Amino acid sequence: MRFVKIHTKMFGIICYSYSSCHNLCSTLEVSEEVRQYLKTPTFDNWQWEDAEIMVLLQVMYTDLDFIPTFNIEPEVLQQFLFEIYRRYNNIPFHNFKHCFCVTQMMYGLIWLTDLRSKMDSIDLLIMLTSAVCHDLDHTGYNNAYQINAQTELALRYNDISPLENHHCAVAFEILERVLNKFKSILPVFDFTNKDHRDLMTILIKVSDISNEARPMEVAEPWLDCLLQEFFNQSDVEKLEGLPVTPFMDRDKVTKPSSQTGFIRFVLLPLFIELANLFPCLEVLKSKVRRKCTVCTSLKASLQNLMKTFTGRCPKHLK
Repeated sequence: MRFVKIHTKMFGIICYSYSSCHNLCSTLEVSEEVRQYLKTPTFDNWQWEDAEIMVLLQVMYTDLDFIPTFNIEPEVLQQFLFEIYRRYNNIPFHNFKHCFCVTQMMYGLIWLTDLRSKMDSIDLLIMLTSAVCHDLDHTGYNNAYQINAQTELALRYNDISPLENHHCAVAFEILERVLNKFKSILPVFDFTNKDHRDLMTILIKVSDISNEARPMEVAEPWLDCLLQEFFNQSDVEKLEGLPVTPFMDRDKVTKPSSQTGFIRFVLLPLFIELANLFPCLEVLKSKVRRKCTVCTSLKASLQNLMKTFTGRCPKHLK
């Protein structure tokens, strides 16, 4: 199921410049089997190196016919994706692989729900590109930290969604520099259609937080990465004397407790609504519901275990 194997070390050496990245990516071919696998929610990102992921992102733009439809030159697309790669930081969770996972889920939903027959190409281009750009230059510290620590980003954006504003600013910086035709495409989209806009927003949001809809062997490592990033932030908050974000505190959070409320009150309701609109997503909704049941059961087991050994259940496990 693989095309040419490329090692991470090789990619780190080669991709100091766009030209070397272009030469490398241009030599790789993707099999039809991989192209079909790429369209599924079961896709396992952990089996692919960053250089291969760059090629798979190109495949998404190509197989959705964006290249001829919007007259995007392949070399320009490669340069755009290389700039995207450069602007994701080496942090535990909000990194380039997360960018790819969100984009791949968005791509999979487009094919799974047959959005190509329901939405215009410009809508699909905007959603896929939004997924690629959605966490650009993420620092690994959330908005609460940015505001409490009075970081440069918080000051720049007057404490109003500093990260989201920054991601967007970096995205447009890259788009305007690399894809100079992007502005001529934008006016085609009707931003006044609220239902239309809301559906696109929900699809992007679901793609962003959809790891728990993936197979266990894909989802679990991502949860470990997320908790590591959370714990890093809470450690810094403690060192700097800032308010500690409760759901990031390594002394209070467990894997089951971190997911139970999130899945029950955020992820599952989103998939329920999407499945009502797109019945083909019932399978994904069922996976999320099962994961919620498993996390709830694990949390209860952990509570009982703590009661057995200590005679009480810590507040953060209740």
